[in-house]
Amino acid sequence: MSKYSAEERAILWLCACTKTEYRERTMLLRAAPSPVALFAEPERFFPKVCKERAKDAYHSKQERRQQEADAFLEKLERKGYFAVTLISDDYPEPLKHISLPPLVLFGAGKRELLAKRKFCIVGSRITPPWAEKLGRTISAELAGQFAIVTGLAEGGDLAAIEGAMSEGSLICVLPCGLDECYPAAHASLKEKVKGQGLLLSELLPWETAKKYSFHARNRILAGISEGVLILSAAQRSGALITANCALDFGRDVFALPHNVGTAHGEGCNELLKKGAFVTTGAEDILSAYGMKRREVKLPPLTPEEARVLGVLREGGELHTAVIAERAGLKVFEVSALLSALEIKGVAVKSGGNKYCAV
Repeated sequence: MSKYSAEERAILWLCACTKTEYRERTMLLRAAPSPVALFAEPERFFPKVCKERAKDAYHSKQERRQQEADAFLEKLERKGYFAVTLISDDYPEPLKHISLPPLVLFGAGKRELLAKRKFCIVGSRITPPWAEKLGRTISAELAGQFAIVTGLAEGGDLAAIEGAMSEGSLICVLPCGLDECYPAAHASLKEKVKGQGLLLSELLPWETAKKYSFHARNRILAGISEGVLILSAAQRSGALITANCALDFGRDVFALPHNVGTAHGEGCNELLKKGAFVTTGAEDILSAYGMKRREVKLPPLTPEEARVLGVLREGGELHTAVIAERAGLKVFEVSALLSALEIKGVAVKSGGNKYCAV
């Protein structure tokens, strides 16, 4: 517990041990000359903010307040969690300057990732296979130079996680406390991220996901990052909310282009119309930050595989029959070659017997 300063302890007490909401906490911290002063003499400041609720919002005896803070910090330590307050040395600097910055971030895993440059990759829960595959590839390449920031959902988030996991340069921001998991089906994935990357939440460890906490989480995803890549987004989706937060905060927004009329690509195409960076590979993002792409070697290909891959790269998303015609091969031969290219990670099935290169 000694690893927290008196100021940090006071903020943690305010957030974890008082009956206050975010708005009230920020007002209390502004009203007091310091967090320590607020902790020592809450009777001076709480009535100004909490009005008639003031007496019920905290314990009047300082000794009891001290015990509450100690008990909370002991609980964090037992669970292997840590807390980073707005005044902590490693609180992410970009996050301090957004509207409604989290007063506290609770973490589990590699705390040192907070000091790395960060880039966010998100997408809708229903993301086309080709966009998931491209998202994994981009995430893997960027993870060498950024900590990849994302959520824990299916689709685009999962693609970002799978790409960055091998590098261990991954931060997942939760819409619930660290004790909980949303979605529940990803409990084992959450533990894997905790072991190889970092879990973050502004909610107290035992708090469950609420309707408002998804929007609140999205502002952290955008605020903590230098830029955001949207893999897919319907007109109303969390990914689009994250993109809009990024625009509000002055962050760079990147998006994959989608076919016209594709429901889960409409948000991406709208972002591109508004000036988001067109992104077809990691080099588009790296070049925007003056970075060089690490050389990626293609797996060995047979002459027939190379011919089919060349057709895909030239033609974009194509039906198997069209690929066969352009490659001068039979459909059954092309089907086998496409399966081999999928296994080698250079092509992906996009539905309806159509394929595209990655």
